[in-house]
Amino acid sequence: MTDKTYKVLFLCTGNSARSILAEALMNRLGEGRFHAYSAGSFPKGDVHPQALSLLDELGFETKDLRSKSWDEFSGPGSPAFDFIFTVCDNAAGETCPIWPGNPMSAHWGIEDPAAVDGPGQRVAFEHALHYLQNRISLFLALPHGSIDEMAMERKLKEIGRAAGASNQAESAE
Repeated sequence: MTDKTYKVLFLCTGNSARSILAEALMNRLGEGRFHAYSAGSFPKGDVHPQALSLLDELGFETKDLRSKSWDEFSGPGSPAFDFIFTVCDNAAGETCPIWPGNPMSAHWGIEDPAAVDGPGQRVAFEHALHYLQNRISLFLALPHGSIDEMAMERKLKEIGRAAGASNQAESAE
């Protein structure tokens, strides 16, 4: 077991829903062994109210959650990431900046709960949170201090194909 704190970045285009949920989950479930951040290629500027409402109801600290550009994490003085996960299909297809730290990456795409209008939106956010929690739990159970890089890459891709994967994630290699 290592005392290393792993740094994780979750990416989505708007950084208002899925990546925010993932950041909050990883910071709680990672119990100090992991420090998560989130960002977007074209951030909306505000966290989706339904994401904040759901996290608040579940006892997550939300005051520091904000929609931000991935540019904040690609320049000098940025954290050196160990892992980067895209959680939306659009972000997975974009040309990303060069990230400090030579991180491992995988696509963990799920459907956008913010794209659901009306009364079903709350359920869509609950499903997104559930799918992200499942993936993060699988990720946290990996033997991070002892697994080789090729095996880790394979496991990260397998996690991305877990229940709730968006169409692109299900068909991606």
